[in-house]
Amino acid sequence: MTTVYSSIACNLDTHILSASLPLFGEGKIEAVEWSFDALYQYPEIPEWFGNLIGTFSENNRLTGHGIYFSLFSGKWTEAQAGWLKKLRLLSSQYNFDHVSEHFGFMTGKDFHQGAPLGVPYTNSTLGIGIDRLKRILEACSCPVGLENLAFSYSLDEVKKHGEFLEKLVSPVNGFIILDLHNLYCQLCNFGFDYHDMIGLYPLERVREIHISGGSWQDSHAEAGRVIRRDTHDNSVPEEVFRLLEATIPKCPQLKFVVLEQMGTSLDTGKSRRDFQNDFLRMDAIVKNSLKNGTACLPNRFMPEVKAALTEPPAEDPALFEQQRMLSQVLEKAKDYGEALRLLSGSPLANSPWDIENWDPSMLETAIRIAQKWQGGFERRQNVT
Repeated sequence: MTTVYSSIACNLDTHILSASLPLFGEGKIEAVEWSFDALYQYPEIPEWFGNLIGTFSENNRLTGHGIYFSLFSGKWTEAQAGWLKKLRLLSSQYNFDHVSEHFGFMTGKDFHQGAPLGVPYTNSTLGIGIDRLKRILEACSCPVGLENLAFSYSLDEVKKHGEFLEKLVSPVNGFIILDLHNLYCQLCNFGFDYHDMIGLYPLERVREIHISGGSWQDSHAEAGRVIRRDTHDNSVPEEVFRLLEATIPKCPQLKFVVLEQMGTSLDTGKSRRDFQNDFLRMDAIVKNSLKNGTACLPNRFMPEVKAALTEPPAEDPALFEQQRMLSQVLEKAKDYGEALRLLSGSPLANSPWDIENWDPSMLETAIRIAQKWQGGFERRQNVT
């Protein structure tokens, strides 16, 4: 295993930067992950923030993490073309060690108002995902990858996720971000065993690990059940630190371990100290785990042959209509029962979406996620 850098998700956010300042000052933060497309509301990057990002860029310690590209949208949009144009410009200004995106498609009426939700694992969605990854690769000219989902509608979907990720990234020799809090959500929500689940992921493709905190939410669809949510608004749970210790030695290509937390949850002295302590504990686990890492030949995570792009971009009108319908239902339904009734009479019924086998509490959670995101990224930071 090569050197692994202890990192933070560092965006243009006063609370995050305030919490991180002592760690920067002590030289503890070895790399930063920047959600570059979260700056859409700013006409330009402030000089001081550009200097901070630039310092890590110059030392090959900057990674880019997208939020809004909507990888699996059935229809190619001007917003996606604009996203790639912006990424191409930023990649000429900064040296990204790699660029990643979230798995899923964005609900919502416009580019920055929606929730990232999963798609059926079909040849059509696979083809669209590969096409989009090739376009991201062409724009940034560095390794590209995807992050595993925190949310699934069913246990069957959970079991297939790792294999589908492998099929997506293989054509571009891409990598995977293994978010361990996302994994923790799946373990809790579906009663799955860690050792059984981790074996379903292509761990030789894991180049980055995320850890974060989240929250619990009572289910109304199933009385007495609680759902683990990936809300990024709390300290890292003890269980996730244990997952980190167990997982690092299994990932021979690991290069970055990243601590994430929403800035709005770092607004007190105690929350900032807790964040700093989480980072220091993460860093100690990283340094100790490397002693037991598995040696292997390094993977550059770049394709041997330049990925060929086809024009026009891949699309699936039927998938797009299903996504549009699902988004409308999730954003407007009053409860699980109304959502299920509407979906049962929609184009998603008896389709690869397999809505007939969706877990009631997870459909209810999807409604909460979609309605939370309707106001866009800023509202998402203030509603948990």
